[in-house]
Amino acid sequence: MNNTKHRTSLKDLAARLGVSIATVSRALRNSPEIGREMQERVKALAKELNYRPNPFARSLRREAPRIIGVVVPNLVTHFYSAVLDGIEEEASKSGYSIISANSHEDCLLEAKAVDTFIDMHVEGIIACLAQNTTDYSHFEEIADMGIPLVFFGRTCMTDKFSTVTANGDEAAQRATDHLIKTGSRRIAFIGGPNHIDMVKRRKHGYLEALREHRIPIDREVVVCDKIDYNTALENTLKLLSRDDRPDAILAFNDIITFAAYAAIRQLKLKIPDDVALIGFSDDVHTEYVTPRMSVIADRSRDMGRESCRLLLKAIDGDTKVRKVIVPQKLVIRETSAKRQ
Repeated sequence: MNNTKHRTSLKDLAARLGVSIATVSRALRNSPEIGREMQERVKALAKELNYRPNPFARSLRREAPRIIGVVVPNLVTHFYSAVLDGIEEEASKSGYSIISANSHEDCLLEAKAVDTFIDMHVEGIIACLAQNTTDYSHFEEIADMGIPLVFFGRTCMTDKFSTVTANGDEAAQRATDHLIKTGSRRIAFIGGPNHIDMVKRRKHGYLEALREHRIPIDREVVVCDKIDYNTALENTLKLLSRDDRPDAILAFNDIITFAAYAAIRQLKLKIPDDVALIGFSDDVHTEYVTPRMSVIADRSRDMGRESCRLLLKAIDGDTKVRKVIVPQKLVIRETSAKRQ
């Protein structure tokens, strides 16, 4: 028999009382915004259900450093680990530590991580959306509670929360322009789900470059699918097995870039003469494969630093919604220019 008991959370208390999590949180903190009667109801129910704030979080609040929660879609990729490095570097300067949660590209795990951070009473949250997140209610709760939050990379609710993004549209346009000027004509774009703002920006830049050079847009070589290595590998193999296969690929991120690279090699095609390749990535391994990859460098550590700076401003009381754009850099190596 399983004797594991569910720890009562702020969300449980709010659901029982028919009020918001924000109301419960404020009542437990004796906020003057909440009437005495509601404070007493909340505290009585908390006692009845044996609600206890996370003891780990409580001890952290008593002793510096204070805590920032960070939610990322995939901790094992270079991009997100580098963003975390940047956040941690900046946070430590102001006496903060970070706790990270991996959503594994899943909206439900993302929402669970946010709930956990709320229960821990973190000072603020930095987040990048999971690729299947289309319901933003867990972030709406954060807005209602007044908890500082900053989005980076993939964003939503940009009217309420500050964001740190890259100039992906301009970078994609420059990369596609480079491919065209160095001999490529049938250029594929392999991206993630179409609802993600980052995907939209990068695809827009790619399409703008084709229009500028009067190259017909063929939707058959624009593949926007799940951000997953095996999915991207399979999609690239399908593209390159066509009779009218692409002679170049622009890849959305490091996962898709390495999958595309592997697919080209698997089919024993020459890079860049048969298929040129540029991907969005600042993974150090792009410089050490043969041939060395041309990339749009993400400057992920800088994104982490900027995200943390914005969050610290919000924690200090800055209520202005800010939008920071971190420029990306086109790094030309050996995979993109065909021999002419």
